[in-house]
Amino acid sequence: MKIFGLAGWSGSGKTTLLEKLLPTLIRRGYSVSTIKHTHHDVDLDKPGKDSHRHRAAGATEVVIAAGARWALLHENRGEPEPEVEELIPRLVPVDLLLIEGFKRHAHPKIEIHRKGLGKPLRFPEDATVVAVASDGNLADVPLPVLDLNDAEAVAGFILTHLGLAPNKAP
Repeated sequence: MKIFGLAGWSGSGKTTLLEKLLPTLIRRGYSVSTIKHTHHDVDLDKPGKDSHRHRAAGATEVVIAAGARWALLHENRGEPEPEVEELIPRLVPVDLLLIEGFKRHAHPKIEIHRKGLGKPLRFPEDATVVAVASDGNLADVPLPVLDLNDAEAVAGFILTHLGLAPNKAP
């Protein structure tokens, strides 16, 4: 499984680009999964539902299964947040795993930069950044600079960087 990431400041457009990359890569014949890091306390469950009651009663993990999808809810219960290396083995193998966030992990990544945010570029302090995708012209950037709004070009860059064919043979 090849791994590649998108990192950038909040509001830079990471999720929007990922939404465009997924169908582009899938159309090119690749199976793709994602891992999304967040600093927010998320809960996919609803109070009062049986699965929520299982967790509230102390279950470490609860699987919710239905015809269309299933989900594994894991309670950290005071344990530290898992590292990427702990999460990847839980996924079904695919051709490409895209990671949004986890900027400190050592996978190759594109820095997403929106000029209007006024935030500094992160790549000078992060050797794992191999390109920058931006909505504006960036002078003096020694890395490839991609158009943030061109998912086809970004997908092509990712595949080339990982040594994958632009279009997977059937």
